[in-house]
Amino acid sequence: MFWNKLFNKKTKKDNTSEFIDSGNVRAVVLSDLGNIRTNNEDIGLFYRIADEEVTREKGFLLIVADGMGGHKAGEVASRMAADIVSQEYFKQNGNGGIEKNLFRAFTTANKKIFDLSSSQKIYHGMGTTCTAFIITGETVYYAHVGDSRGYFFKNNLISRITEDHTYVQELVNKGEITAREADTHPKRNILTNAMGTKPDLRIDTGKCDWAFEKNDRLMLCSDGLYDYLTETEIAEILSSKPLYVAAEYMIQEAKRRGGHDNITVVLAEKSEALTETTAKETRDFDLPKTQEYDLP
Repeated sequence: MFWNKLFNKKTKKDNTSEFIDSGNVRAVVLSDLGNIRTNNEDIGLFYRIADEEVTREKGFLLIVADGMGGHKAGEVASRMAADIVSQEYFKQNGNGGIEKNLFRAFTTANKKIFDLSSSQKIYHGMGTTCTAFIITGETVYYAHVGDSRGYFFKNNLISRITEDHTYVQELVNKGEITAREADTHPKRNILTNAMGTKPDLRIDTGKCDWAFEKNDRLMLCSDGLYDYLTETEIAEILSSKPLYVAAEYMIQEAKRRGGHDNITVVLAEKSEALTETTAKETRDFDLPKTQEYDLP
């Protein structure tokens, strides 16, 4: 079964922009409507729990989700994914380790989105991509569903951590087309796996091979960004520009080249702890509370 992300006109919502300085991890979250869409079904978030003991154990959480579906269903699905994954991940005890806890959080989010989609006609068929990083010290874990992407930038080289759950990626895996051909294939946005669309979900999880060290960067983004920028171009931007400037530049360049979809990017970098910054906005959260989602 395949799901194609729909481009529906919705009520316009403001773009979002945020800079976070959290000790030795800085993060930027930017999300833009793009040139055509009138509603933003993407969401990008960075979570740091206020409790230092929890932060040491659970780390920092970065998420990008890209919703799909009619009415406001895509927006609901992506918000549910971000909320539920963060709630479930941070409230679990340490049993099983970070990777398993991420898997459980994704599984719970999928069930709740699917249940709402199945029980409410207005939300039928909704779903979302969801890609997340956890940073604990020098270690980075990931969980992934759909075709939003996660990258690790180190020593001026960029490595894609995630594999797209798409029809064209399956063709690449079978050797029927090349990766270069997949980049421009007319069916490249057809998903084969999305959160909330079926009761059983493929969830890719793992631990990155590299240590997250000073000047390294992590990047999560929706397809509205990478549809217009090659990995070589992204690496050049990340290697030459400050964090916020890099995020803003990539979004504006994607819009200049077309911007047919919402565009979301979350960047994080390892740096020395700072005591002052002219653009500091630290986001500290209490442990997330359970949110119920019902039709208004």
